[in-house]
Amino acid sequence: MKEEQGFFIREINERDQDFLFEMLYQSIFMKPGSSPPDRDILSLPEIRKYVEKWGRENDFGFIAIDNESELKIGAIWLRYFDFKNKGYGYISDNIPEIGIAVDYKRRGQGIGSALLKKLLNTTTDSLETIALSVDPSNPAVKLYQKFGFKECGQSGTSIIMRYDRSENYFL
Repeated sequence: MKEEQGFFIREINERDQDFLFEMLYQSIFMKPGSSPPDRDILSLPEIRKYVEKWGRENDFGFIAIDNESELKIGAIWLRYFDFKNKGYGYISDNIPEIGIAVDYKRRGQGIGSALLKKLLNTTTDSLETIALSVDPSNPAVKLYQKFGFKECGQSGTSIIMRYDRSENYFL
């Protein structure tokens, strides 16, 4: 566990399932001034598949925890999907998608950057490519671009971004 700016990061485990659902909900981008979606959205199969039954083969990710309160404040996770069960950022069966969210109250403090850096640095030997989907007006697009993600497609109203390790050496 490495300490960052007021928080530390540890690996996700099965006991984090409820928090992963909360982070999944908070990862749904809402344009300024719009109402948040009903929490029932988490019961939709195309949404819940991103975190349900956490701990299956190849599931991997991290949780950020506040040093003082010991509250969970953010998460990043990756999961594989296949052609018959595509995620919004699906590229191929052998490229996992990541999900990332930081608690609304803790955004803008470097937590998302630290989580993304931790995931990318930890998977250097095991993953060449990682994908994600994001609304093009989400400010997080700039974070992903900073880390080397590039737009490679579209899924509904979202863009698909891809990180190729062979093109990114600065981490």
